[in-house]
Amino acid sequence: IFFSCIECFSSVNFFLSLYRFQACVYFASVFQAMSCGIHYLASVFMAVTPNFVCGIPGNVSSVLFYNSSESSIEDIWTLWTSTENYIVVRLENGEIWELNQCSRSKREVSLDLAYEYKGNKSIFSCSDGFLYDDTKWKSTVVTQWDLVCDREWLAKLIQPTFMLGVLIGAVIFGDIADRLGRRRVIWFTSAGQFVFGIAVAFTFDYYSFVIVRFLLAMVSSGYLVVAFVYVTEFVGIKGRTWASMHVHAFFAVGIMVVALVGFLVRTWWVYQIFLSIATLPFVLCCWMLPETPFWLLSEERYEDAQKVINIMAKWNKVSTPCKVSELCSVQQDDLVSGRTGDNDTSSAKKHNILDLFCNWHIARRTITVWLIWFTGSLGYYVFSLSSVSLGGNEYLNLFLIGAVELPCYVIACIGMDKLGRRNTLIPFLILSALICVLIMFIPQDFNILIVLANMAGKFSIGVAFGLIYLYTAELYPTIVRSLAVGSGSMMCRAGSVVAPFCVYLRSVWIFMPLLLVGIMALLSGILTIMLPETLGKPLTNTLAEATEMGRSKKSCSGKTTPAHSGAALEKIEMFCQETVSTEK
Repeated sequence: IFFSCIECFSSVNFFLSLYRFQACVYFASVFQAMSCGIHYLASVFMAVTPNFVCGIPGNVSSVLFYNSSESSIEDIWTLWTSTENYIVVRLENGEIWELNQCSRSKREVSLDLAYEYKGNKSIFSCSDGFLYDDTKWKSTVVTQWDLVCDREWLAKLIQPTFMLGVLIGAVIFGDIADRLGRRRVIWFTSAGQFVFGIAVAFTFDYYSFVIVRFLLAMVSSGYLVVAFVYVTEFVGIKGRTWASMHVHAFFAVGIMVVALVGFLVRTWWVYQIFLSIATLPFVLCCWMLPETPFWLLSEERYEDAQKVINIMAKWNKVSTPCKVSELCSVQQDDLVSGRTGDNDTSSAKKHNILDLFCNWHIARRTITVWLIWFTGSLGYYVFSLSSVSLGGNEYLNLFLIGAVELPCYVIACIGMDKLGRRNTLIPFLILSALICVLIMFIPQDFNILIVLANMAGKFSIGVAFGLIYLYTAELYPTIVRSLAVGSGSMMCRAGSVVAPFCVYLRSVWIFMPLLLVGIMALLSGILTIMLPETLGKPLTNTLAEATEMGRSKKSCSGKTTPAHSGAALEKIEMFCQETVSTEK
């Protein structure tokens, strides 16, 4: 019902009026998406592992690193080039120690201070802690709780556990938003981002840090899911693709904020506080946001829905706002005609995940779509998380990796409307694979070229990643559309959990993450060729129609879709658009 009213506001005659209310709600809501981008990528600097060596059991009188002699270990870090290096120190009591990263050895003969030593040594563990290079970061969670050597695996779990929270939060808060309303969830998740974000900075050990970050991930993911639904329910059908797509753009701005704050603040808990403060303006004003009339009408709260519609009309200077009572009568007529016209569509049959594999054509389509979701998420986070390891200025690298997303969503929208969904998806998937291969042949001392190539890879995978949301909804019939997008979204989140582990494979081979992303992108691009184009095609309602769409290019235009009233078809289109509104 509400969407018919929205379409009234979205008409050409009311275009200028439309802008005021919807624009205020839209920008107020998506502003908080920046905070989601901030918390998703905050660990790239907060969990940095600097250069380090074993601690020493006494006061140092002199330090030797190859041919360089210094009075303190802090002066040596600028010369440190490899994890295989070690530092030789002489203590005030005359003992000479060799300090490695995860062990230390005491020389039995301590006459001359020389870097090379062939005599006997006694090897000890790092029982006196570690000495860290603090020239870049004064403190990180790694240095705070000594997450190195045999505890290194704990540092590597920080980002995957956060992404696991993202997965769980999206499921939980998406369901709660349908039961209790969008506005309440927006209130709770916004306040939660601020509270948990600040709480992270004051955690007292590693385990409390991970638990609070997990809760922060849940509310951040929950907000992003509900924000997609919230903004798309307040804009017309024609603008919904652009509106939902550009929520991602604000997420990218959050990544850029991480780079800026990381450059300015070098103590991890202060850095976390500054990042969390970005949430505060929205927390203070989010209580003013209205509930969506769509949800109110679904709960049969007609008077509340009418109040919101009246407020919209007042803001947009519309003299004759839509009447809920009139739209209710239209809906009843549509329901009656729908029941008499097509008994199949009113079937109460429950559908499950197996319906996405009901025949070979649909099963092949599902496997391909899932692979694209997984690849898009994997590539997105691999390029983002590894940007700080490309050489050069890591802060500038991350800023550029975030900035390159802004134009990619514009290109995705234009490509979808002009070239088609499949014809845009295929070249950008294959291009991202080629870029991954190209990066492998760039010499490592060409830092600028490497960063530019990674930006191009992020741009390509970003276009594919943004496009797959809408494309998935159009590939499946109404009866399983929500299920298809939901399952694809789960594959997307699985990719985000795997991505940090993929980045850690740089220690095995520096190009291993790019190789894996390239293979997945190339395979996805090739399989996408077999998918049908959906641009300009009517949405299918049954699995038989969806199967036929894949078999013949003419089948969709040649077949007559089941009879529906104009309002019913509009509802189908709107449902498609709403199911697209899932999160990264």
